[in-house]
Formats: sequence, C-alpha cells, structure tokens
Amino acid sequence: MQYPASDLVIDPVLIRKYDVSGPRYTSYPTADRFVEAFGEAELRQWLGKRNLGGISLPLSVYVHLPFCDTLCYYCGCNKIVTRDHSKSLQYIKYLEKELALLDPLLGADRSIGQLHWGGGTPTFLSHDELAALIALIDRHFRREPGCECAIEVDPRRATAGTMAFLAGVGFNRVSFGVQDFDPQVQKAVHRVQTEAETRRAVGEARAAGFQSVNLDLIYGLPRQTLDSFNRTLDQAIALDPDRIALYSYAHLPTVFKPQRRIAEADLPPAETKLQILSLAIGRLTRAGYLYIGMDHFARPDDELALAQAQGRLQRNFQGYSTRRGSDLIGLGVSAIGAIGPTYYQNEKRLEDYYAELDAGRLPVTRGLELTPDDLLRRAVIQALACHFRLSIESIELAHLIDFRAYFAEEMKDLRRLEQEGLVALDGDWIVVTAKGRLLVRVVCAVFDRYLREREARARYSKVI
Repeated sequence: MQYPASDLVIDPVLIRKYDVSGPRYTSYPTADRFVEAFGEAELRQWLGKRNLGGISLPLSVYVHLPFCDTLCYYCGCNKIVTRDHSKSLQYIKYLEKELALLDPLLGADRSIGQLHWGGGTPTFLSHDELAALIALIDRHFRREPGCECAIEVDPRRATAGTMAFLAGVGFNRVSFGVQDFDPQVQKAVHRVQTEAETRRAVGEARAAGFQSVNLDLIYGLPRQTLDSFNRTLDQAIALDPDRIALYSYAHLPTVFKPQRRIAEADLPPAETKLQILSLAIGRLTRAGYLYIGMDHFARPDDELALAQAQGRLQRNFQGYSTRRGSDLIGLGVSAIGAIGPTYYQNEKRLEDYYAELDAGRLPVTRGLELTPDDLLRRAVIQALACHFRLSIESIELAHLIDFRAYFAEEMKDLRRLEQEGLVALDGDWIVVTAKGRLLVRVVCAVFDRYLREREARARYSKVI
C-alpha cells in the first residue's frame, strides 16, 4: 500500500522563507468569512432541503462542552473557566432545548456515523451528566453500527473508572491533551499534569477497549527547549498512541486574552522552534508514525493513514476525518455545523446562546452559503491538504471548467512555487513535493480567493 505522505523532507531554507501566517483550512471558506446575514432562517431553510428527493447526506454530530475548572494560558478555544459544577447541568438543559428546536427539521433519517465531544473539558461533567447527555443524543439520533464516537479528555479530570464509563456509553476514540511533559513548561502555561496521570488514563482507555488513543502535543511553548521536548517525545512515544497531533503554538495575545499571562521572553526563538519541529518529525517517523499532514501523525494501520492511502481522507472542523460527505450538526455554544453547501456557527457567548434558546430560536449567530466558486476552491484545497496531489481533469469534470483558464493567476503562483521545489506540475497533476508537505498550507493558500483579494493574514497563526 502506498502512503502519499510517508516521504517528507525538511528544508529549513524553504520553511524560513514561507513561514507566514495562514489558515489551517479545517474549512473553506474559513470561519472568519462567515457573515451575520446567514442566521436562523437560513439554517432552517437548508435543514428543510436535506431530505428533498429522498437523497440526504449522512449525519455527524459535534457537541461543544465549554467548561474547564482551570485556565491553560496557551488555550485559544472557546471555554468557560469555573469551579461551579452546577453550570454543566444547566448547560445540558439548554442543549435539550436546542435539540427540541432542531428535531422537526431533521427529517426521518437520524442515523449518525460520527459523534465528537470537544471543549473545554468534556469530563468536567459528572458521570451522571455524561450519561444524561449521551441519552439525550440517542433520543434524537441513531448511532450507526461502527459509529465513530470521539471525545477529548484531560487526564487530570479523568478519575479512575472514567475511561471504562465512557467506553460503556459508546465512545471508542479518545484524544488526551498532554501538550508537554516538562514540569517547567507545564508551570509556565498553568497546566501541571504528571506523566503518571497521563499513563494511567491511557492504560485505562486501552483496557476499556478504545479503538484509537491519541495524544495532543504543542511545540513552541514557553521554556521549551530542544532537550526538554526530546524528553517529552520519549515519554509520548513510550505510551504508544495510535495518533499524535503536534500543534504549533500560535502566540496571539491580542486575540486570546489568557496568552497575555505568558512572558514572550520565555518563548523559544523561531530557530529553536524549527529545530524542535525537525526533531519531533524525525523521532516520530523513526518510531513508525506516518506524517498525515498539517500537524498529524498516525500509525500505518490507523484509519487516518488507511483513508489517506485509499483517497478517502478529508478535513473538517475537527481536523482530519475518514468520513466523507456528511452534514454536520453543531450543538452548543460557539459550535460550528455544515448543512449542504452552507456553514453555520452558534452564539459564542453563553448568555447569548441561552437567550436565543429561551426565546425559542435556534442560536445561530452567523454562517455562509457557499458559491459555486467556493465549492470549486474547497475541492481543490481539500485534495491538496489531504492527499498532496490534485488531478486537474477530475476538477474539470466535476465542476465543468477549464482549470488552467479559470485559475490562470493561481497557476502563475504555482509555477513560482514549482521553481522553489514546493510543488511539481506534472501534466494533469499538481503534486506537493516531499519538501512542500510541511508547507502545504502555503500551497492551499494559492487557491484561497479571500486571501488573494485582501491578503488578510495577520489574524492567522504561522504555518510553522
């Protein structure tokens, strides 16, 4: 079996040159392009179209659980830091209101192939609350046999028995937040988490029968050094996860207030950060992991790697996914969904989310109906981000265009990237080279019409 991402070359010169700010393309257009003109009425309209003609896309469900009882300084997620655990019970009641409003719009086919709970810290909820929430989901949807049920877990908040409990209610994939095992780094980001806590949680997940156990790491955190992260990699690899997500820390204190508590002087310089990334890629690939793309590594027998090898991989708001072409119902504060050729996002502030539901309205704050141009560019970006190659003919047939004429300006940029060694233009194919794979966001950005029009990069994280 061929793994298109298994060949990877780190070129420091190219990385320094192209380490600019840019989107991660969990969607195209990206969420900052959503508009307030798309609201509840538009979502209702598109939900109503799901079942017309008897052909509806499969469903996935994402539930955002925003509560954390401590603040991690690096975090850019939409979360609510509180020690008041009564808030989660109230939140479940409002999720019930949201589902009651959605229920008559969902049609007869309620089967879901994917369920994902993120946050925040989903295990902020008590076992009784978690059970109540899964029962609520099951009243409105039917989980298909083999449904991928994933949850994000903080090992510090996974007491003994938690992983067995989660497996018992149907979860089969888990991502454990680790970030870094070094005590000095943990102290600097206000997330002290022992290796023993993580090892126990991973062991309990394995014993409970989880099909996939994943670790999240971050490079570029304050007080991180090459030696300290090498030790973190030792500990992470020893836990033998199925996947490892290796995220670049984006220091954007004007956007994310908690990051203002991080001393910029403690951040590793750009050259050290690149060395840490190079070290991590070398260590992980030698340990048997494949570089899937955009921060993700997986074992060759993992479903992500197999989906990529078989041409089924895609990206969505949770990152890489093995399930193609599904509508996504986003539940909870700030949650994002996708119905047909549209995206929508719920209110970002908890009080606004509650107020809309109290008024009997779906809590949509903004969204977007994709144009034919958006859909075309999304297909191009998806292919490049997931498979590092694009068949020009397949795009022409699917979208009835002359690719080279339609993308005349983009082809000029691609030829410049070809001269730099990031891509190869090989007849009918655009191929991201081994040197270009770490910089695939740069290649994708060539086809981003919104970036081309405004060059609005300042709000995004650096590529590396």
